[in-house]
This record gives sequence, structure tokens and C-alpha cells, in this order.
Amino acid sequence: MASKDYYDVLGVARDADDAALKRAYRNLARTYHPDRNPGDKKSEERFKEISEAYGILSDPDKRAQYDRFGTVAGAGGVGDAGFGTIFEDLFEGFFGGGERGRRTRARRGDDLRYDLEISLEEAAEGIETKLQIPRHETCETCRGSGLEPGTRPETCGTCRGQGQVRFSQGFLTVARPCPACRGQGSVNRTPCKSCRGEGRLAKDRLLKVTIPSGVEDGNQLRLSGEGEGGLLGGPPGDLYVVIHVRQHEIFVRDGAHLLCELPLSFPQVALGDTVEVPVLKGTAELTVPPGTQPGQRLVLKGKGMPHLRGRGHGDAVYEVAVEVPTRLTARQRELLEELRGVSKDETGPKTSKFVERMKKLFGT
Repeated sequence: MASKDYYDVLGVARDADDAALKRAYRNLARTYHPDRNPGDKKSEERFKEISEAYGILSDPDKRAQYDRFGTVAGAGGVGDAGFGTIFEDLFEGFFGGGERGRRTRARRGDDLRYDLEISLEEAAEGIETKLQIPRHETCETCRGSGLEPGTRPETCGTCRGQGQVRFSQGFLTVARPCPACRGQGSVNRTPCKSCRGEGRLAKDRLLKVTIPSGVEDGNQLRLSGEGEGGLLGGPPGDLYVVIHVRQHEIFVRDGAHLLCELPLSFPQVALGDTVEVPVLKGTAELTVPPGTQPGQRLVLKGKGMPHLRGRGHGDAVYEVAVEVPTRLTARQRELLEELRGVSKDETGPKTSKFVERMKKLFGT
């Protein structure tokens, strides 16, 4: 049995004709199309599901196989080619017109991706940079038509301009895209010499891109119309610039905050101190209060990253790490021994709690 009821997916009866199928799919596709629901994964999956259902039920052979056996070999998804066929079937004539059954060969260009690596400092300041993008662009000679200027395509002799050929299959008459013109209804006998009939040429394009301050690793910038040029006059795709922020030698980023481990000596945390610490644009002074504990975080307000598309900055946060010397001079040892002697009977709150738990545990 099939894992899905394709009729139920489209909300039609099992005896629905082609017009009813097309009407149901068109209404659902408009509702769940990814362009109308950007970032909505549920809508995207629903759109794929209804496209898959229409792809099966709109094909006479596949529908007959599905009705008979409850499944179709190779079903389970609609690829790029399959979706393109469905889309053209539903919206033929919307873009450039043409006779019924004729399909335009114009295609939107592919989206492109460019991975851009920047430093943390550049992410904080924002930068303007230039990217060299290899891509296909619309041929200026033929303006994307693929035809030599001054010429026109010939009407296909096989389908007589209909873009379809029909043949009998049992009791059914089945229509298929014309193999001679690939459903176009016309044949290009005089292809453009510049692009060889493709309607576009491979070029390297230098683009100026502004990276806003506060961008994070993985952020994307969408440059509309800067992707691959469309096929045969179709619109261009988009360019997505994916930001990668290099790991910093000192700071670890946490949103708009910058975290840094700060090594201090025992006298500094016990007595307090004022120390020089790194910030993105140099150094700053940080006050270490007396009695600062290991792991405690000291903060410099507003010294972190700028908020993307917002106001103000995050904080620079310094986590205290007490550094214990591994080698002592004679004088250091003498002083520490003296400190241990005068502190022998003094305990802090953590030590007191630990001793109390030990006594309870061992009954002493």
C-alpha cells in the first residue's frame, strides 16, 4: 500500500478530472509556496507533499498505476525537473503567453553561495569588501533569447507549434511534450553566435559588498539578482554571502558579549588590584575587588560586540583564573609559610561547610 493518499493530500475525490486536480493544486501551492512562507519548514514540507501528489495524479500513466496498485515506482519526492514540469503545466502562458500546451524554456537562474571569512575585529566594525563571482550572465548580443539578432524561431514541424504530441495508449489519449522542440513549439535554427543559443555567457563579476557591524558566524547576506543569469531570458538567481568569523586568539564570542580568561596571582585576588586587560580596540583598566574568587566574572560594560541591527554594545567579560606558582623563591616560601601559620585557625565559608559535611558523613 502507498504510504500517502495522494487524493487526500490534494483534497479531491478519486474521480477528479484534470481540471479539478489542477485547481486544487494551484490553490494549495499558492498557500504553501516557500516564497510566501520564508523560513517555514512545515510549509516547505507541505508544499513538497502536494507537489508530489500532483506530479503523480496529473500523469495518466502514474495515476493509473497508483489507482491499481496503490503505489508508483520511484514516487516519494518531486525533483527539480519534476517540479518544473508541474509549474509550467499550471502557469503556462503567464510569462510571455503562447498557444495552449506550449511551454516556455525560460528558466530562473540558480542561486549562488559565497563563503566569506572575516576577523572578529572586522565583524565588530563592519567592512566593505569586493567579491569576484564566477557566474553566467544574460547574453548582451541576443538579450537572452538565444537567437541571432534579426532572426526568429521556426514553428516546430513535429508538433506544429503546439508543444505537445498525442498518442493512444489503450483507451486513453496521452499528451507528451514534443521531443523535437522539447515542448517549446518552435525551433531555433539560427542560434546566437555569441552564446551559441544558450542566452547567457560565463563571466567573472566583481561585486562590492557591505558587511554590517555585529554580524555573527553563519549569518547570510542575500544579494537579489546577483546569482546565475536566467536561461533564455529568465530572471537571474540570488547570491548568498555566508559569513565565517575566524576564531580569536583571546576572546570567545557569546552573542554580543566577549568572554576572556584572566589569569591573576593569589595576592591580586586576595588584596585587590587594578590590571590592564585586552579589549577589541586595544586595552582598558579593570578593577579587581579584594577577595575575588576563582571563576568569578568581572565585567567591563559596553566593551563587547555591537548589536546587529540594534543599538549599543555587549560587555567584555573576564573570568578569573588564579595562577598558582610551580616554583618559589626562598623569600616567597618564607612569606607563604608565615601566612599559613597565621591563617591556620581561620577558615572561610566554603572550608567551614566542607568540614561540617565531613563530620556528618563520618560521625566525628
